[in-house]
Amino acid sequence: MDFTPSEEQTAAQGLAARIFGDLSTHERLTAAGTGTDAELWKELCAAGLPAAVEDVGLLGLVLILEEQGRTTAQVPLAATCVYGLLAVAAHGTPEQRGRLLPGLRDGTAVATGAFPARGGVRIAEDGALYGSVPWVPWLRDATHVLVADAERGLWIVRTGEPDVTAVPVETTAPWSAGRLVLDGVRGERLGNGQAGAYADVLATARTAFAGLQAGVCAGSLARAVHHTVTREQFGRPLSTNQGVLLRAADAHMDTEAIRVTAYEAAWRHDERRARAAQALTAAWWASEAGKRVVHAGQHLHGGTGADLDHPVHRHFLWGRQLDAYLGCGGEVLEELGLLLAHSSQEGAS
Repeated sequence: MDFTPSEEQTAAQGLAARIFGDLSTHERLTAAGTGTDAELWKELCAAGLPAAVEDVGLLGLVLILEEQGRTTAQVPLAATCVYGLLAVAAHGTPEQRGRLLPGLRDGTAVATGAFPARGGVRIAEDGALYGSVPWVPWLRDATHVLVADAERGLWIVRTGEPDVTAVPVETTAPWSAGRLVLDGVRGERLGNGQAGAYADVLATARTAFAGLQAGVCAGSLARAVHHTVTREQFGRPLSTNQGVLLRAADAHMDTEAIRVTAYEAAWRHDERRARAAQALTAAWWASEAGKRVVHAGQHLHGGTGADLDHPVHRHFLWGRQLDAYLGCGGEVLEELGLLLAHSSQEGAS
């Protein structure tokens, strides 16, 4: 395994770090409230970052999303890249790729996904889609939704259709989410209905959002380190207390575990190697370790961490949202156990 970024991946990460660092400030995030920073999204698209994902691969996307997570920038980058660009590029027909990818690359189209499949959407005999999904991230911004039906078929649905309703909902993190209601809309099947497309998109999503969680945790920890180094108690910095040092060290190790497992899963995807177990491993670390890190970040701020307007609280909200998105730790661990057991049985036979 070699996780060393290529020159193109390093350049994309550096560009993302500069744009997010310059524009995703506490003041702008406060002004955005629970909505999307439209100007930041335009800047990212003008810089060509969404379009670059096809060239830098999933590992490159993970590196970019780390930078987004550090600043909790409120843009639909992960959703558009995972459920739009990468899904269509990997599983779409030539006609779909030619029609859909240009808008996804330049940001005039925004995609999201009604994932994972939990039986809320069914397909009728006439091919129409019925059902609802309680919440879909960035749905209020989306022009297209990749919907997984109860049988794990994938359908592209345009949000502007009359039989599609997006009801705004507020989630823990300010992701412009909505409740998706489908009442007989005729979706467009992604590709030719290839077997394994759902599992591939879900594994890609889990890997990408694990990268986002690594950035959220790194940002939370960086704020905690700055606070404990500069805040004094009884005449010395808080960081000199052994309990503080140990808590921060544990948070650092957890963050690195999220990062390295996300890198491995992304690298295996780009190298076209089996990655089902690695994607689940990354998702488990993002859930279990992610919770610990953002709680530690808030606790290390002491009373300041209880301030809902403090920047570290935003990391806490994002971390808690990500720890359950696409499956909480227990669910993911069960999937991983079943996968390993099945693989062991196949090997024995």
